[in-house]
Amino acid sequence: MIDRQTDVAEFLLSGKDPDRTALLFVHDQCSYGDLQRRVEQASRAILAIGGRKGDRIVLLGENSLFWVSTYLGILRAGLVCVPLSDTINSSDLEYILRNTEARAIFVERDISAIQVLDEAQVRLVTASEIDTLAEECPSSWSFPPVNADDLAALMFTSGTTGRPRGVMVSHGNIIANTESIIEYLRLTEDDRILTVLPFHYCFGASLLHTHLRVGGSLVIEPRFMYTEAVLQRMIDTACTGFAGVPSHFQVLLRNSTLRKKSFPHLRYVQQAGGHLPPAVIHDLCTSLPTTQVFIMYGQTEATARLSYLSPECLPGKIGSIGRGIPGVILRVVNDAGQDVRPGEVGEIVARGANVTRGYWRAPEETAAFFKDGELRTGDLATVDGDGFIYVVDRAKDFIKCGGERVSCRHIEDELLACDELLEAAVIPVSDALLCEAAKAFVVPRSQEDHGLAERLTVFLKARLPSQHIPRQFVVLPTLPKNSAGKVLKAKLRAPAVS
Repeated sequence: MIDRQTDVAEFLLSGKDPDRTALLFVHDQCSYGDLQRRVEQASRAILAIGGRKGDRIVLLGENSLFWVSTYLGILRAGLVCVPLSDTINSSDLEYILRNTEARAIFVERDISAIQVLDEAQVRLVTASEIDTLAEECPSSWSFPPVNADDLAALMFTSGTTGRPRGVMVSHGNIIANTESIIEYLRLTEDDRILTVLPFHYCFGASLLHTHLRVGGSLVIEPRFMYTEAVLQRMIDTACTGFAGVPSHFQVLLRNSTLRKKSFPHLRYVQQAGGHLPPAVIHDLCTSLPTTQVFIMYGQTEATARLSYLSPECLPGKIGSIGRGIPGVILRVVNDAGQDVRPGEVGEIVARGANVTRGYWRAPEETAAFFKDGELRTGDLATVDGDGFIYVVDRAKDFIKCGGERVSCRHIEDELLACDELLEAAVIPVSDALLCEAAKAFVVPRSQEDHGLAERLTVFLKARLPSQHIPRQFVVLPTLPKNSAGKVLKAKLRAPAVS
């Protein structure tokens, strides 16, 4: 049962050994006692600038002590955090500042997008100002009571209108999802995770929440492009866990010495944030034979996590996202809202305390995706006879090919079974004969790509019907991704990418 009077910061930090290490950076580390003090300072700085319960505060920065302490300080003071990537463009930042009517924006360093602040009339607070501001807050001031239903964060995602939309995440949502994830991962204070995911992304935030809650630690690693340094740091810091999106695992398996190294402390890895092809899952399990592999599924609209596939179910259920996490009811339903039979395709819907209340100031989109306490995910899936769920694709990510619907994901899976490729993404394009055909963007492991399209066509002929084989192959040095490492298909659809 969630304590109705517990805010997330208190939930995560109360009762911790102050001398125990919470965060490890490349050249420094932070104890729980230090973190508690920094959170207190950030909370008082927010009150000193006039912040009041329910006000929105934008937070910009990389994973750092500043980010973590300011984030928790905002929640501790009863305000609403709006965490954003520090690579955000000026247009999106200006839109979000106006849309949220932000009280202030906290930044660790100068970024180009800050130029919009003069027009938006938002207070700018830098990391160096927090201590001075905290001293201006009278010691008699107390923090307001925070309830489980109070908003904790607005997590912005891409919207159907082309503008970002803010998912309204409550304190209760975060607490419920955190407890569920801890339960199935069996996390304890002895767990230490290597963190390459940004905390402004819901998957990255879930790593912070879960490990602080159990009194574990996080190794902050900002250098994922240097894969060998990342792997060595995982060994040197005795990490028990690693988490990533599909692109992280594809790079590590096909562009590093992962297979040749030993990770004596690595108890588990967790993957979410998109579909990991079965061929890559098989390679991952083979490369880390003594490590548990958790395949997971989630959405920002559900705080972070919705389902997981237990390691014990691999390889028998490879390709499945498993079943609902503790406290979540996950169903696959047809257009009439009835559970589909095994093999039938329907939409995944979710119910649980982690399901958020909808989108900030977007009633029409909220009504479309949140109905009667359930989240309609927009993901199409099937179930097998044991109730395990298999995602087919996003409802909008199909190709209308010769009178049938073909999943882009299925073609991508077959492409990535080819050892020559590091990454692949497929989109539909107009075709005079078939209505739509597949166009593939591929990233080869080697710079030598002469004749690659022809070899891929031959490779796919044994695996796909001829009409499903991409009509075009575009070779790229890398696929466009957001700050969390997720592929941006919208950019691949732009006319300039050809």
